[in-house]
Amino acid sequence: MRTVHMPMVSECSVHHCVYNTSGNCHAHAITVGDGVHPACDTFLRSREHVPEAEPIAGVGACKVASCEHNRLYECNARAIRVGLHQGHADCLTFARH
Repeated sequence: MRTVHMPMVSECSVHHCVYNTSGNCHAHAITVGDGVHPACDTFLRSREHVPEAEPIAGVGACKVASCEHNRLYECNARAIRVGLHQGHADCLTFARH
C-alpha cells in the first residue's frame, strides 16, 4: 500500500450520497471537477450508505485548473468541504484564481 498526503474532505453535507455517513465522506478518495465545474465526480446517489470507517476521504485529483488550490491537477487546500450547489454535490472550497 502506498501512503500519500491528500487534503481531507472535512465535511460533506450531501446526505443522499452512498459514501456519506454521519456527515463524513467514506470513499477512499474523491475526484473533483469536469475541467470547468467543481462538482464531486465521486458522488453516487443512494438510499444505502457505506459503513462508517476510517479514514475519512481525501481529494485524489482536481480537474478544475481555474481553482486557486489546484496545482498540477491536485488539490493543495488543507481540507475541503462538499455540499449541495444547484442540486448537485460540489466542492464548496473552490475559489477561482
